[in-house]
Amino acid sequence: MANATEWEKIYGICCGIDVHKKLLVACLNRGNEQEVKEFGASTREILELVDWLMKNDCEIVAMESTGSYWKPLYNILEAHKLPAIVVNAQHMKAVPGRKTDVNDAQWIAKLLQHGLLRASFIPDKAQRELRELVGYRKSLVEDMTRELNRLQKMLEGANIKLSGTVSDIAGKSAMNLLEEVLNGTAMDKAAIARMRKEKKVSSRLKATDEQLADDLTGFLTPLQTMMIREVLSHIKELAEHIRRLEDEIDRHMDDGQKQAAKKIEAVTGIGENSAKAIISVIGTDMSRFPTDAHISSWAGLCPGNNESAKKRRTGKTRKGNKLLRTTLVVCAHAAIKNKASYFAAQYQRICAHRGGKRAIVAVAHSMLIAIYHILRDGVPFRDLGADYFNQFNRERKINSLLKKLKELGWEEPFATAAQSA
Repeated sequence: MANATEWEKIYGICCGIDVHKKLLVACLNRGNEQEVKEFGASTREILELVDWLMKNDCEIVAMESTGSYWKPLYNILEAHKLPAIVVNAQHMKAVPGRKTDVNDAQWIAKLLQHGLLRASFIPDKAQRELRELVGYRKSLVEDMTRELNRLQKMLEGANIKLSGTVSDIAGKSAMNLLEEVLNGTAMDKAAIARMRKEKKVSSRLKATDEQLADDLTGFLTPLQTMMIREVLSHIKELAEHIRRLEDEIDRHMDDGQKQAAKKIEAVTGIGENSAKAIISVIGTDMSRFPTDAHISSWAGLCPGNNESAKKRRTGKTRKGNKLLRTTLVVCAHAAIKNKASYFAAQYQRICAHRGGKRAIVAVAHSMLIAIYHILRDGVPFRDLGADYFNQFNRERKINSLLKKLKELGWEEPFATAAQSA
C-alpha cells in the first residue's frame, strides 16, 4: 500500500526558492529526495540556476521574496518557458524559531509539492511593463504636487497671494504672471491690462486687474527669486517628463486595453489617466477573478475578516495593490463631488455613522465592482442616481420623519383643520 505522503503529492519534481537581494537558496524536491543549492543573483548565476532546474526536469518553481528581487528571476524563468509562481510569505509561515534560508526553501518546496501554495497574480510581461510606466508617471505627478506646494509656500513667504486668486497655480496664466514678477516688472493695473491684451492672461480669469495687482505685489529678496526660479524650472521639467510618459503609455497600450479604458471612463469620477492606471493593474481579462469579491479582496478595498466565537472584531481592510487602491480612492474623492450620483449618496449615507475615511473606501469598493462587471460582462455603466437609497422603506422613513417633526412641535395640517371645525 502506498504511503499517504506519496499519493498526496501533486508534483513529482519541483523547486522552492527563497529569494534575497544577492542570494538565491533553491531546494529541488525529486520524489522523497531533496537537493539544496545556493546561487548568486547576477544574470549569469540565475542562468546557471535555470540550467540546473531544466537538467533535472523541474516541473514548476515557487519563489518567496520581499521587495522586487523576484522580478529578474521570474523574467528569466518565463523566457525559458519554465512554469513559476510567486507566493505571499504570509500564506506559508513556518514554525517560529526555526527560520533559516535553507529551511525556508525546503518548506516552500514541500508545500509546492503537495499543492498547498496559492500563487500571486502576476500579469504577462507587456502588462508588467505598462504597469511600470503608469507607476512611474504617478510618482512624477506626486513629485510635481510637492513642488507646487513648495512654490505656494515660497510665494506666501514673499506675501504674493497668487494661489488665492488663480485656481491653477501651474496654469499658463499663473506662470506668465510669475515670470513678470520675477523679472521685476511693476505689477499694476496697466501691466495686467497689457498682459490680458497680449493674451498672456486668460480672459476667463475672474479676478479683476486691480485684484491681481494687489495680490502680486510682494517683497521678494534675491534669494527668494532664485529659489522660486529653481522650483519653476523643476516643475516645467517634470511636466515635460510626464507628457513624454503619457505618450509612451498610449503607444504601449494595445487596442483592447484602450477600448477597456474608454469604457470605464464612463464611471463617475474616473478620468482618462486614472482609467489607464486601472487597466494597467487589472488588465482586461476578468476570468482570473472568479467574482467581484475576489478582485475587491485582492485590491484591499473590502472589509477584512476577523471573527472568533461568533464575534466579529475588526473589519480593517487588508493590504492590496497599492497603485490600484490609491487610484480608486482618488477617483472616489472626485465621484462624491457629483451630488447627483449614486456614489455621493452612498458616501453621505456611510459617512454619517462610520466616518469620512471609511465612506471613501466604501465608494472606491463600489467603483471597483462596477469596473469588474463592465469589463467582464461588457455592460455599460449606469449611475443609479442620488435618490437610489430613498426608494427603500419609504413608508417607514416618512413615519420616522413625521415623528421627529411632531417632537419639534409641528402639527399635521389635517389634524389642525379638524380641531378648528
